[in-house]
Amino acid sequence: MLNLTTFQHNLDRICADFKNKKFLLAVSGGVDSMVLFHLFKNSQLQFQVAHVNYGLRGKHSDEDQNLVETICKKSQIPIHLYTVSSKDNQPENSIQLWARDLRYNFFKKIKKEENLDFMITAHHLNDDLETFIINLSKASGIKGLSGIPANDNSILRPLLQFSKEEIYQFAREMSIEFREDLSNQKNDYLRNNIRNEIVPKLLEVNENFLENFGKSLTYLNEAKNFLQEKILDLEKEMLSVQNDHIVIQKQAFFEQSPFVQFEILHKYGFKNEIEKMNFSETGKIFNSGKYTLLVEREILVLKKTTHEDVTEVETELILENSETKIFLPKKQEDEIGKLGDLNWKFDRSLLHFPLKISRTKGEYFFHPIGIIGKKKISKFFKDEKIPIFARQQIWILYDANDNVLGILPYRQDRRFASTKDSVHLITLGIER
Repeated sequence: MLNLTTFQHNLDRICADFKNKKFLLAVSGGVDSMVLFHLFKNSQLQFQVAHVNYGLRGKHSDEDQNLVETICKKSQIPIHLYTVSSKDNQPENSIQLWARDLRYNFFKKIKKEENLDFMITAHHLNDDLETFIINLSKASGIKGLSGIPANDNSILRPLLQFSKEEIYQFAREMSIEFREDLSNQKNDYLRNNIRNEIVPKLLEVNENFLENFGKSLTYLNEAKNFLQEKILDLEKEMLSVQNDHIVIQKQAFFEQSPFVQFEILHKYGFKNEIEKMNFSETGKIFNSGKYTLLVEREILVLKKTTHEDVTEVETELILENSETKIFLPKKQEDEIGKLGDLNWKFDRSLLHFPLKISRTKGEYFFHPIGIIGKKKISKFFKDEKIPIFARQQIWILYDANDNVLGILPYRQDRRFASTKDSVHLITLGIER
């Protein structure tokens, strides 16, 4: 049952010493956030209010804002308003995600500017159930099924233990004024469809469904915390940090169950690609948006994604040449020139034209000048201490028969280099 005592008990559980903290309340004008405002005010806590007017419902959006402004003025609570305009680039699709990102960015900005300790949202038990069903349909793993976190990176949700009906009942008992968003009754979005169609049927089946669901979430969270401790132990054995990369021992990783593999990699944004990684050739790259993963022979290498990782680049280019000179495209010449000078001389009679440059092929062999015998390109990179992800951007020079002529600009293949007996020479040069 929701009352001032049970609310304060829940807040104390997720925020120690809450009476001495400063909060930013997200208040929309709906019943949930208006009840939250009432509870904070009557608990005599230090707080301010933030409200976003999206303008999506015309005059109704303005009336929501007027209600929030009125109650803040009456209670002498500082309020921060944001009115959405054309500069916010509202998309045609995914409006809910856009709106969520916009308001949270605004809340974080105010929290920082006002030196507040926590942001507070009015999520409740019904929201938790809707999120559970959405995540259940997405194969999101145990974390996604464990509910909305009550304390998440300075965002607190003290109403998660209470149902929507309990919130309505409290609002009626305390005569709390609020606004109803009639758009929530439409089934235009997945969450609304679940709220209006699926959840009522579940409550018909069992009137204690929500209460039992809340208990199940508690058990799931306990199981999640236990499993996360065990997975952290496994990560310590398999993962290491090298420079700005995370290195995973490939064999040890794929000996784990699919569940463990998922729990380790989904935090970096990878889900459906995990099985493919086990059977991918060396050099294959996967991108989750936030992270890039490179498959090597014995390891998987993770790093945060950069602009270069998601920009399409040429993988193979045919080179032009004259009788005595090989020409690189200007863009590639600039790229290679940043790595070092280049002045290679070849015996023209040993080459098969046209020549080409290609991104790295780590399992190819070549015969580097200055080294006896042959060496894999991947081994050469390792011996030269070239960073793992930098290797994917390096150009290799080949002839028409796929003979490796050199790694630009690091080392030329001695088999095709000119000698004192060479009659016809052809050169490739770059000066920084």
